[in-house]
Amino acid sequence: MKKEIISSLLLAFLLSVGLYAQDQNELFWKAAKANDLKTLKELIDKGIDVNVKTQYGATALMFATDKVHPEAVSLLLNNGANPNMKDLFYGSSPFIWAFDKGNVAIILDMINHDADISAEEPMMNAVYSNLPEVVSLLIEKGAPGADKALLGAVRNENEAMVSSILKNAKLDDTALSAAMVAATASKNEGIISSLQLAGAKLPEKLPVKGEVKESLIGTYKSKDESSIITNIKDDALTLSFNGSPEYTLVPATGTTFSFRDISGISISFEMVQDIPVSLTVIQGEEKTQFYKVPEKLINDSLTKKEAYTDVNGQVIKPLNWPSFRGNQANGIADGQFPPLNFDAIKGTNLLWKTFIPGLSHSCPIIWNNRVFLTTALSSDTAAEYRVGLYGDIEPATDLSSHIWKMYCIDKKSGSILWEKKAYEGIPRVKRHPKSTQANSTPATNGEYVVAIFGSEGMICYDYKGNEKWRKDLGVLDAGWFFEEETQWGHASSPIIYGNTVIVQCDRSKDSYIAAYDLKTGNEVWKTNREEISSWGTPTICYGPTRDELITNATKFIRSYNPASGQELWRLAPNSEITVGTPIIMDNLIFISNGYAPLQPIYAIKPGGSGNISIADSLNSGEYIQWRTKKGGTYMPTPIGYSGYLYTLNNNGALSCYVAKTGERKYRETLKDGQAFTASPVAADGKLYFTSEEKGVIVVKAGPEFEQITINPVGEICMATPAISEGMIFIRGQHHLFCFGRK
Repeated sequence: MKKEIISSLLLAFLLSVGLYAQDQNELFWKAAKANDLKTLKELIDKGIDVNVKTQYGATALMFATDKVHPEAVSLLLNNGANPNMKDLFYGSSPFIWAFDKGNVAIILDMINHDADISAEEPMMNAVYSNLPEVVSLLIEKGAPGADKALLGAVRNENEAMVSSILKNAKLDDTALSAAMVAATASKNEGIISSLQLAGAKLPEKLPVKGEVKESLIGTYKSKDESSIITNIKDDALTLSFNGSPEYTLVPATGTTFSFRDISGISISFEMVQDIPVSLTVIQGEEKTQFYKVPEKLINDSLTKKEAYTDVNGQVIKPLNWPSFRGNQANGIADGQFPPLNFDAIKGTNLLWKTFIPGLSHSCPIIWNNRVFLTTALSSDTAAEYRVGLYGDIEPATDLSSHIWKMYCIDKKSGSILWEKKAYEGIPRVKRHPKSTQANSTPATNGEYVVAIFGSEGMICYDYKGNEKWRKDLGVLDAGWFFEEETQWGHASSPIIYGNTVIVQCDRSKDSYIAAYDLKTGNEVWKTNREEISSWGTPTICYGPTRDELITNATKFIRSYNPASGQELWRLAPNSEITVGTPIIMDNLIFISNGYAPLQPIYAIKPGGSGNISIADSLNSGEYIQWRTKKGGTYMPTPIGYSGYLYTLNNNGALSCYVAKTGERKYRETLKDGQAFTASPVAADGKLYFTSEEKGVIVVKAGPEFEQITINPVGEICMATPAISEGMIFIRGQHHLFCFGRK
C-alpha cells in the first residue's frame, strides 16, 4: 500500500514538474514574440534551454526574428541561441527567416554569431531583399554566390547593389562578362558604366537573342498532369505553373535557370540535339520532372468543339438552399435551370441587385421565397482588405468598432424584408487581410435561422426576424498552427440536424464540437477535440442504419454520432491547415486538403469504427475506397456530380476524377479566372466556378474539359453562390446579385 502511495505521489510530482516546464517554455516563447526582455533574462538566468522547441520545432529566436525584435534577437544570440536551427515543418532557420523581414540589424547580428553562410541562398536573399550592407558583409565573410548576386542585381537594375558587389567582391572575367551582357540587354547606362570601370567587357560574340530560348518555349507536363508553360517576355524566359502569374527566369549555366524573384529553386532543361525534351524543377534535394508536350497534342486539344447547348426547362419544385452550399454542402441544383450566360455590368439576365453594406464572405441561403445572409460593418472604412494569390500570415489591424447584422431578402424582388443588428462592439479576435468578421454562412429549417458571428456568438431568429436565443461560443481564435497568436478569423458554419444546430469550434486551444436545441439554445451535447484551428463546416452523412457527423481537421478526419457527440471513427494523416468541407456522393465521403507537403484526397466508406487509418504504403483499405497523398486542394470545397469528383485549386487548376476509383480524367486550368476562394456549384450539366475578381466561369460537366463561358460580376466575389428556381444568387463585395433567364 505504501509503495502505491509513494508511486502516486511521485507520478503527481513528475506531472507537476512537466507542466511547470511547459508553462515556462510557453512564457519564454511569448516573451520572444513580445520583445519582453525582462522575462527573457529572468528565464535564461533560471537555466531555461534557450533553444527549446515548440511541437513544430520553432524556437524563441525564430519568433523574435519573425516579429522583428532586434533587442530580443541580440539577447538570445548572446546567450547561445542557434541561428541555424531548422523548424520541423518548413525546414527553415531563423537566419533564413530574417531575410523575409529585411531587418539589417538582425541579419548582421546573426552573421556575426556564426549563421551558416556556406550556401548561396543568403547572398541571393540579400540581393532580392535589397540589402547592400548585408551583401558587403557576406562577401567579407567569404559567402559564395557573388557572381550570381551581381547578375541578379543587374537584372533588377539595382545600381547601388551592383556598386556594392563590384567594390567588395573578387569577380572573374566570366562573371563580369555575363553581367555586362545582362546590363546591355536592359540598357541601364549607370550599371553599364560601373561594370566598365570594373573591367567588364562584352564577349567577342554575343549570343543570338532567342537562339536557345525560343526552342525552350512550350508546354511541359509532369506525371500527375501538373503543367508548366514557358514563354519569352521582354527578352527573358518566363514560366507559369498551373496557370499562375508568369515568373521571370535568369540564366545560370547552360540550360539551367534560376528565378529572378524566388530563391532556392532552379529549372534545368534536358536537351536532345538542341531540342528540349523535358525540364526539371529543383528545390533542394527534391526534383520534379516535366515532359515537353508535342505541339500536335496541344493543337488537337484546342480544336474547336461544337457549340454548347444549354439545358433549360420548367422548374417543377423550387429548391431550398438551407446552409453552406445547399443540402449536405453538395452544391447541386439539378432541375432549377439557372442561366448559362449573365453579365452584371451590361445587365444581361440580371433580375435584381441589392446593396449590402459591410464586409462578409458568408454565403446566401434560401428557404421558399426568402434569402438570408449576414454582414459585419466596420467603422474603419479604410481597413485593410486584399484578395488574390498571396500567402501573408499577419492579420489585418482593423480593431475598430463593428456592427454585425442579419438580412432577410425577398427572393423574387430583392427587397429587404427585415434586418437585425446582432451585435455591436470591437471584435474579440483579429481577421486575415483576405477575411472578414462575418465568414460563417447561416443555416435554416424554414422555422429558425441560426448564424455564427464569430467570437461574438451564435444567434437564432425565427422566420420573421424575432430573436429566440443567443449563445456565447467563446473566443474562436482561429489562426496559423505554427504560431497560435496569429489570428485569421472563424469560418466554419452551423448545420441543422433534426431539432439541433451543430457547430464545429476548432481553435488554437480547447477545441470542441457541440449541439444545441433549436428552440431554446440549451446545450444537448458537447465533445472536446484535441485539434488546432480549422475552417471547414461539418457534414451529415445519412445512412440506413446510422447517421454520421463528419468533420475535417488537422490531426484527424473524424465521424461522430450526431445525436450524442460520441466519436465513431478517426482517420489520419491530414494537412496541417484544413479548409474544405466534407461532401457525400454515391455513399462515399470525400475530403480534400491542399496545404503542403501533405495534400490528400480521401474517398471514405461510412460505417467505420475506431482508427481507420491505413498504412502509408497503401492507397485503399477496408474503409478507404481510395486516396491520393498529393493533388488535394486548399480553399474551395470539392464537388461531386454525376459520378465525378471535381477539385479546384486557388489558382484555377481544375481536376476531374472518377468518384468510385480515383482515376483522374483531366487536370486543366480555368482560363482568365486568376484566383479562386469560393466553392463550385452545379446544375443541369454545368459547373459554376466563382473567381475572386473575374466573374463566374462555367464548365461543362463530364470527363472531358470544356470551358463554356465567363460571366462578369463587376465586384470582388469570395462567397459561394446559391441556386434556386431558375436563379443563381451571387454575393459581391457590395451587392447581392440575382441572375435568371429573361
